[in-house]
Amino acid sequence: MPATHDPKIIVALDFPSDREALDLATRLDPKQCRLKVGKEMFTRYGPTLVERLQTQGFEIFLDLKFHDIPNTVAGACRSAAELGVWMVNVHCLGGRKMMSEAANALSKVSRRPMLIGVTILTSMGEEDIAEVGVEGPIAQRVLQLARLAQDSGLDGVVCSPLEIEPVRANLGADFALVTPGIRPAGGSADDQKRIMTPGKAIATGATYLVIGRPITQAPDPLQALAAITAEIPA
Repeated sequence: MPATHDPKIIVALDFPSDREALDLATRLDPKQCRLKVGKEMFTRYGPTLVERLQTQGFEIFLDLKFHDIPNTVAGACRSAAELGVWMVNVHCLGGRKMMSEAANALSKVSRRPMLIGVTILTSMGEEDIAEVGVEGPIAQRVLQLARLAQDSGLDGVVCSPLEIEPVRANLGADFALVTPGIRPAGGSADDQKRIMTPGKAIATGATYLVIGRPITQAPDPLQALAAITAEIPA
């Protein structure tokens, strides 16, 4: 669960090598951010990378988007908890039973990570979701999946900046909203389609912001992190 100090920025470690990720970590401050380890790095380097980052003082968001039969996902979430991660996620499209069993599994561990549901990927637009058979506007589908996640015992969801306001209005102040697609004022959109500046995202109701390239590719990552943090209202 969130620590006493609760930095709002989660830096995405989307690198091809552990050397680059570990080097970046030495240039950041665990009091000012958390780190996200995703599929590419975890598949290549496994729990060892997570443990090495934790020894540097960082809390880890393990972003593997578990989506499988309920028993398998529950076991995977339990393993993530044993690894000591701060946050883990599942895909909401796995359904109520899968999410409920994941939440139940984590309720029985001594150090429970936050459990977050992925709604619709921020790289997807209206045409993309229609092509895979998801009908209706993205905002409606995100809200529907977020409600299901809350009903299933999850702590929050991942949603794009454009869905923050309706999800926050409908699901309350205590439901965590983890928001990728964040770009500093004047920054490039890269491959994200639904984006927002850090200050506006937090002011709109986001709880945590996932930010990658604007920090990881900056000449001075800590300075870039500080500049982005300064955009966030106190």
